[in-house]
Amino acid sequence: MGEKLKKIAAYSFNQLKNDQTGHGEDHTKRVVQLATDILATEPTANREITLAAAYLHDTIDDKVVSDEAQAKKELVTFLKEIDLTEHQITAIFSIIENMSFSKSLGENAEELTIEGEIVQDADRLDALGAIGILRTAYFGGGHGHPIHDPEMLPQKYANKADYRKGSTVINHFYEKLFLLPAQMNTVYGKTEAQRRERFMRDFLKEFYQEWENTSD
Repeated sequence: MGEKLKKIAAYSFNQLKNDQTGHGEDHTKRVVQLATDILATEPTANREITLAAAYLHDTIDDKVVSDEAQAKKELVTFLKEIDLTEHQITAIFSIIENMSFSKSLGENAEELTIEGEIVQDADRLDALGAIGILRTAYFGGGHGHPIHDPEMLPQKYANKADYRKGSTVINHFYEKLFLLPAQMNTVYGKTEAQRRERFMRDFLKEFYQEWENTSD
């Protein structure tokens, strides 16, 4: 599936080339690399399905594409054109349709395969740490979210619609990002998520100190 993975990568990068939400080619490449790192610790996982899903995980996401249904149709057509089997296509879709954080909010996402767990961990790791901080600020700024408002308390989202409304950039740390380490599936994911979380909490300590010194 080596040549097919190259075609899958090219398809993904083309679909995401205009992304301005922090889910573009650079994010995809990091997720693929993280998935590769996790694969080294999960020998039972299918490498090709894992990496294919890692490349494609944002190509049908409604926060990235304007027409989710059309994006799915186009992806199925493409995967058939490069001669993936029905089984492979189903395996990929079972991952990318059920791995997102928003999918877990009252929508009864299907249980992920080991391949899905790896891609989910890889994607969530890229939401944490130094890059996670920058991606959060980038996404929030692009959607008009304020950096911080002490009067706006973090929310606990009940469903995807509430989650999509957004909050402040800082609240996103508490509403989603700091929940991720406990939700990691793999040993690698848990360990790396905890390391990145510590960095983020140190960042927030400095942020609050600077904010309070200039807020009067």
